Amino acid sequence: MGLKGSCVAEIDAFFNVLTCLGWSTLQIVLGAQLFHAINPNMPGWAGILVIAFVTLLVGGFGYNVVHKYQRWSWIPMFIIYLIVLGEFAHSGHFDSLLPLESGHAEAGRILSFGSTVFSAATGLCSYAADYTVYQPGSSPRSTIFLWSFAGLLLPLLFVETLGCAISTATVRVDSFLQAWQDAGVGGLLGNVLIPPLGGFGRFCLVLLALGIIANNCPNVYSVSFGIQVLSRRSARVPRLIWTLLGVAIAIAIGIPAYDNFAPWLETFLVTTAYWLAIYEAIALTEHFVFRRGIKGYRPEDYDTPSKLPVGYAALGAFGFGVAGCVLGMTQEWWTGPIGALSGGDLGFELAFGLSAVSYAVLRTVERNRFKR
Repeated sequence: MGLKGSCVAEIDAFFNVLTCLGWSTLQIVLGAQLFHAINPNMPGWAGILVIAFVTLLVGGFGYNVVHKYQRWSWIPMFIIYLIVLGEFAHSGHFDSLLPLESGHAEAGRILSFGSTVFSAATGLCSYAADYTVYQPGSSPRSTIFLWSFAGLLLPLLFVETLGCAISTATVRVDSFLQAWQDAGVGGLLGNVLIPPLGGFGRFCLVLLALGIIANNCPNVYSVSFGIQVLSRRSARVPRLIWTLLGVAIAIAIGIPAYDNFAPWLETFLVTTAYWLAIYEAIALTEHFVFRRGIKGYRPEDYDTPSKLPVGYAALGAFGFGVAGCVLGMTQEWWTGPIGALSGGDLGFELAFGLSAVSYAVLRTVERNRFKR
């Protein structure tokens, strides 16, 4: 949104920082689970510190180092995931005939699962622009869009489908269920790779754990950008300081979350889905309805409050989006009336719809009143 002179930019930045910290915590806990699968005697806090320290080592050197690291780090990860796919397929433990149900309850569970998938897929949208400045300015917009879309869609489909397939083994195979209970996702991957491959399987898990750093660098680095947007005073503090603070907070959250990770993960993912649905609804409505595409923007006005929207419409639409979350969510700590009727989580769908519609109305009024 990039608004100055109103609290909207600060609200966006605040939630963006929380999202970055949440994803960073998630990543370091997953890395610690992988280390525990390799060596059951390694405590969770030790694995968290290793992942956090190496993430800081890469992310702390700045933007160029992050880009160079990410440019090549995906290659060994892709090879290892292919090995995981091959070994799990060879094991014969994939269960395509799980006892699926039908009716209201099953539809509700699918809706709730959809919220988690949506969050994982859309989690980068609030800070993706921090990492796209190396796209050639002469490239057609359609080319940039298609490369960005494919770069997110294909890995997500591949890894999430593989994860779903492996998780089916926990229903009927005791060793997979025990591995999940002992070390979560890391335990499942360890159970796929270590028994058939031995030392090489452990080596693959080490690479996977270190590969998490590539996912985590943008999270901890963008924390600094978000904090600098909060105020002009915070913008004067070097980004490295804010990156250090972000890593420290992720460690402080990750260590107690390690032993209760599955519920924490689910709560974080769906909460992220709620706020990002609101953010996306407002941003997309502004882009397509009021800006009418890229030509409607004036980048040179980004720091001139008198030429930017005042933000009342966005703030009002945010409130309607929060109301949609409250009405539609289905969580252990709160179930909204619409969520209770549906049997599943409709929080992000209602948040998106109410935010988009209300913003279209409120922004029309705002433009007529303030002429900007």
